[in-house]
Amino acid sequence: MVLGGVLGDLSGSLSRAIKNMNNATIVDEKVLNDCLNEICRALLKADVNFDLIKNMKINIKKIVNLDNLAAGHNKRKIIQQAVFDELCKMLDTGKPSFTPKRGKTSVVMFVGLQGSGKTTTCTKYAYHHQKKGWKPALVCADTFRAGAFDQLKQNATKARIPFCGSYMESDPVKVAVQGVERFKKENCDLIIVDTSGRHQQEAALFEEMRQLAEATKPDLVIFVMDSSIGQAAFSQAQAFNRSVSVGAVIVTKTEGQAKGGGALSAVAATKSPVIFLGTGEHMDEFEVFDVKPFVSRLLGMGDLSGFMDKIHQIVPTDQQPELLQRLSEGSFTLRIMYEQFQNLLNMGSFNQVFSMLPGFSTDLMANGRDKEGERKIKRYMTMMDSMTNEELDTTDPKKLINESRILRIARGSGCQVKDVMNMFEEYRRLAKMWSKMKGLKIPRKGGDISAQNLSNILPPGLLKQGGGIAGIQQLMKQMGPPKDKDGFNP
Repeated sequence: MVLGGVLGDLSGSLSRAIKNMNNATIVDEKVLNDCLNEICRALLKADVNFDLIKNMKINIKKIVNLDNLAAGHNKRKIIQQAVFDELCKMLDTGKPSFTPKRGKTSVVMFVGLQGSGKTTTCTKYAYHHQKKGWKPALVCADTFRAGAFDQLKQNATKARIPFCGSYMESDPVKVAVQGVERFKKENCDLIIVDTSGRHQQEAALFEEMRQLAEATKPDLVIFVMDSSIGQAAFSQAQAFNRSVSVGAVIVTKTEGQAKGGGALSAVAATKSPVIFLGTGEHMDEFEVFDVKPFVSRLLGMGDLSGFMDKIHQIVPTDQQPELLQRLSEGSFTLRIMYEQFQNLLNMGSFNQVFSMLPGFSTDLMANGRDKEGERKIKRYMTMMDSMTNEELDTTDPKKLINESRILRIARGSGCQVKDVMNMFEEYRRLAKMWSKMKGLKIPRKGGDISAQNLSNILPPGLLKQGGGIAGIQQLMKQMGPPKDKDGFNP
C-alpha cells in the first residue's frame, strides 16, 4: 500500500516521533509526553478530528502508566504497541464488507458525488480484480453527465474490460438492467454498475440510487469519496448510507491531500469499511486498504508480507533469480539502478516496496510515480545511456568517474554537469539502502510468510531491528491472519 503525498508526510512524522522516543536514553514521563505531542500534531495536520486525537492520547496514557510498570518491562515496546493499537482502533470500522467470489456472479454498484473520481475508480476496481482472475464487466448507468459513457468507454477499452452503455437511452434504470442481464448471460462474475453523481447531495440523486439498487439488486454498494473533503466525510457517508445500504467505501486522491487522514478517520466513524485507496491517476495506483498493515507502515514498522508480494509483482519473473543473487551479495551498480528504474516506471515505485520494511522511512525513497519523479528518472536513464559498460558495472564509481567523464556524460545526454552529479548522489543513496538488504532471501511466489519463515528470510541487521523472532511474531500478529490467494483475509 502506497504512502504517498501527505499520507507520506504523516508517516514520516509518526515514524520520527517513535524513533525519537526509542533513541532516548531513559524513557520517562517527559519522553512519553514529547512522543505523544508530536504524534498528535502530525494527526491534526492530517485533519484528523480533534476529539479522536484527544481520546487516543488519554487511552495511551492510561495503558502506559510508567510509574506502575515493573522493572524489566520494555517501556519503548509498550508505548509503540499502545500507539499502534489506538491508531488501528481509530481507523478500523470493525465491520467487514462483502467480498466477491470468483466464478459466482456478483453485482457491485458504485455511488458518489460528481468529481470524486467514481468512473475512473470503477475501472480501477475492475482492473484490480481482472488481474486476480475475475471476469469483470462495466455498465455505464450515468445518463446525467455528458461524456460519462465516453469516459468509461475509453477507460474500459484501455484496460481491455467489456463494457456497455447507451447514447440514446435517458433512463439509467433501463440501461443498468439491460447491462447486468447481458453480462450475466456472458458469464461475467463481477458486474460493476457506474451511476451518476451530482455536485451536491440532491434528492433526485438519492431517489435514482434507490431505484437502481431496487432494479439491479447489487451484492455490494460502494461509496466513492474524494479524500479532500476531510472530516466532512462523516456526514457525506452517512447521507449516502441512509439512501442505499453502503457496504464499503473507496477513498480517492489520497496521494496529495492534506485532509486524507481526516477522511479516513471520519469514514471509520460511520462504521463503513474502507476497502481501497486511490493513490494516483494510473490504473494500477489503487491499493487494498487493510488497517493493521497500513498503520504498521505509518509508524515505520513495515509490512513484511506486503514486501514479499510487491517484489514478485514489480520484478519480472525471469529477472528475479538474478536480483535475489544481487540482493544477497549486497552489490549495487549503476546498471542495476538502471534496470530497477525500468521496473519502477513499468510497475510501481521503490517507495512501494522498501517502505514496507521496518526501519525504512518513506522520505528515504525515490519520488515514485508522480510526474516530476518520472521525469527525473527518465533523465537519469538518459545519462546512463551515455555511459560505458565499465562505468555501468563498477561497484565503486568514485574510482572511475572523474571530471572529464562527467563532462562527457553531460554532453552525451544533453544534461548539465549538476544533473549528472545529482544522478550519482541518487546512486550513492540507493546503494547505501541496497547494502542494508545484504543477505535477504525472498521465498518463491506463493511461499508461506510465517514468523519463522521471515526470521530466516531477513538479514541479521534487519532481524535485530525488528526485535528478533519475538518482534517478528508480534508484527505478524498485529498484521492479522494471512491472506488467501485472492489477497483477502479468510
